[in-house]
Amino acid sequence: MPWYNLAVALGIGLLIGLERERSKGDGPTRRPAGIRTFALASLLGAVAIHLGGTVLLAVALAGVIALTALSYVRSHDTDHELTTEIGLLIAPLLGALAMAEPLLAAGLAAAVAVVFAAKAPLHGFVKGALTDPEVKDGLVFSIATLVIWPLVPDRQLGPFDAINPHNVWLLVVLMLAIGAAGHAATRLLGARFGLPVAGLAAGFVSSTATIGSMAARVAEDPASTGPAVAGAAFSTCATFLQMAVLLFTTNQATLLAMAPMLVAGTVVAAAYALVFALRPSASRDTQEAEPGRAFSPGAALGLAAMMALMLVVSAEMKDWFGEAGVIVGAAVAGIVDTHSAGISVASLVGTGGLSAEAAIAPILAAMTTNAAAKITMAISLGARGFAVRIVPGVALSMLAAWAVAAVMLNWG
Repeated sequence: MPWYNLAVALGIGLLIGLERERSKGDGPTRRPAGIRTFALASLLGAVAIHLGGTVLLAVALAGVIALTALSYVRSHDTDHELTTEIGLLIAPLLGALAMAEPLLAAGLAAAVAVVFAAKAPLHGFVKGALTDPEVKDGLVFSIATLVIWPLVPDRQLGPFDAINPHNVWLLVVLMLAIGAAGHAATRLLGARFGLPVAGLAAGFVSSTATIGSMAARVAEDPASTGPAVAGAAFSTCATFLQMAVLLFTTNQATLLAMAPMLVAGTVVAAAYALVFALRPSASRDTQEAEPGRAFSPGAALGLAAMMALMLVVSAEMKDWFGEAGVIVGAAVAGIVDTHSAGISVASLVGTGGLSAEAAIAPILAAMTTNAAAKITMAISLGARGFAVRIVPGVALSMLAAWAVAAVMLNWG
């Protein structure tokens, strides 16, 4: 006898019913379903699936549906919500699921209870916190991510077979997500601190997309230039830090050789970012400013188009140079993704095809071409004030890395 599964089914009903009991009210207007009803409904589903399989479960569920409909008709004048009734239909299904997948059923029951308990915060967030433009942006993001992206071909197309539309559209999705994250951080922390925090976090996903997103934000709100520059510069810090982590996991000898350059680039980028992050900003606080769009779809599409053009150019360069050298190959790959280029070079060191010291130049070349791509994005997508401020930060971080490399190679 599966006592454990039946106990889980009973516990599921008690958990959901506990929340419903506390919110059902008192007197003649109270809701009909409480802790006992949910516990019995969940147990009914478990017993039905155990004794008669899906057929008996369907019969039991039909009975619950009939009773639930009758209860709703009787209480419709005083209670227009269907939440409790829907939960009462879910309870026997979760009880039946507990007989086969108790952990999954218990997790889903906890999620249902949370949804019930979060009525006030959810309603307040949707009706009070979200603006109409933000809701529209959420729908745009959902369509771009859940509808368009899965349908985009996942194969190489175009000149030199250089463009993978699936990967290019991923960049659009990333830029929209980063823009939304920056918008949310700004709403919570204010533009002065929210954008730098969002920029650092988003930089570990895609520094190029982060800089493009910050550039688009400044184009719409010039007052946020300082915090946006700080966020973009912090995303460059993330590029150096992520490279260190990837080299550590790929080949530690390469990391030891690259460490001084990575530290130098990180320190310069962080110092540059802090200058703008700590400087008083002209941007209004979130309490004073009217929330705007979470992101710019046009800027995201422009970034994707620019990246597609760079892919074609890099493929043509590779076709021109061939496999003439590791540095040229890494530099070309770095236009698209500096970290994959770094991993490739570090792997070559691991197989003995290259010394750790010889890996410094190819990795820095990849990071330099990637920095050039970021600068191109900043200039093409952002306001002039943003480009003028962020370009020196990106350039100085790479110059610091190359300067340390030159000193070390001369000493070596």
